[in-house]
Amino acid sequence: MTKIEGKSGTSYAEFGNKSAPTLLCVHGLGLNKDMWQWQVPALQERYHVVTYDLNWHGKSAERSGEKPSLSGFVFQALNLLDHLGVERATWIGFSLGGMIVRRAAMDHPERVQRLAILNSAHRRSEEAQAAIEKRVVQARHEGPSSTVGAALERWFSQDYQAAHPEMMSLVREWVTSNNPAWYHHVYEVLASGVDELVAPNPPIECPTLVLTAEEDFGNSPDMSRAIASEIQGSELVILPRLRHMALAEDSEAVNSAIMGFLSKSDYVLGETGGAQI
Repeated sequence: MTKIEGKSGTSYAEFGNKSAPTLLCVHGLGLNKDMWQWQVPALQERYHVVTYDLNWHGKSAERSGEKPSLSGFVFQALNLLDHLGVERATWIGFSLGGMIVRRAAMDHPERVQRLAILNSAHRRSEEAQAAIEKRVVQARHEGPSSTVGAALERWFSQDYQAAHPEMMSLVREWVTSNNPAWYHHVYEVLASGVDELVAPNPPIECPTLVLTAEEDFGNSPDMSRAIASEIQGSELVILPRLRHMALAEDSEAVNSAIMGFLSKSDYVLGETGGAQI
């Protein structure tokens, strides 16, 4: 059942055993907490899973008068964890969410047990940066519906698009339901926020999984390799023949990678006094 945390107006849902270690799932631009529906069944068997809508998304508050930022999104997540009485969590972030969880690990390492950074960006080439900035301008003038068609092309393999029109309709509905008055402001965070995460200082030191797909052209294998190279001891996974929304197109592959990482780090954290399963 969806609930609301009052301080930040956050709409959230909980799954699994509340006494188990917490996984906080942070979605991407224009999406909402329902995007984790392909991961929750696998994760909730061993963990307390929390999904939520970022501010300006889904059923969470739009927070008028506040400009979206990575730090602001981290503040929202910390308010939610405080509300739930969770001191430390594993933060799993997809795309923009992967940027948010890195900001959290840099600013509040005491609240981050480990990270899973899924399909997220590192510094872009000049051409790629110009392309995303062009999409921000397009969204500002024409709204989220103007960018969603090209997004679906980038997010799903061609064969999957043709075979699953219902998935295309679902994701299109999620994106186009966003308020055009603020959508481009959050898009700006996706476009410009990477620079504050490159060569993280202080360094990120918690156990970390970095995952992307072979054909995720906006959040490429080279970007994930760069992210992983800046986090000592991190685990890198590149999934073949998939694109940005691999977690929906091939949830089994993504879930296997996440659960494998969690299982290995559960053992290490248990030995060092962290949460045990």
